[in-house]
Amino acid sequence: MADPKHPRHYDEAFKRQIVQSCESGKPSREIRAEYDIARSTPRRWVQGIRNSGSTRAMDNRTPEQNEPVGPGRHDRRLEMEVDVSEQAAPVFARR
Repeated sequence: MADPKHPRHYDEAFKRQIVQSCESGKPSREIRAEYDIARSTPRRWVQGIRNSGSTRAMDNRTPEQNEPVGPGRHDRRLEMEVDVSEQAAPVFARR
C-alpha cells in the first residue's frame, strides 16, 4: 500500500473499472488484493458513483466542505488574543 504521506493517484478509467468489478459481485477482498488498494477505497468510489456519478472527492462533498479553511478561524483567535491583552493591560499598568 501507498505511504500515507504520498498517496497514490488513480485515473478515472481505473476507478470505474474497480467500481464495475465491485458491482458485478466480485468480492472486495479479492479486488483489493489484486490491485493493492486500501480497504476503504473501492467502497468510497462505489459510493461516489452512486451519489454523484463521479469518483472525484471534490464532486462528492458539500459546498461547505469544499470551501477552504478561511481566515475566519485565524481572525477569531487573534481577536481573542487582543481581548485578553486589553483586559490584562490595566492590571499590568497598576504595577
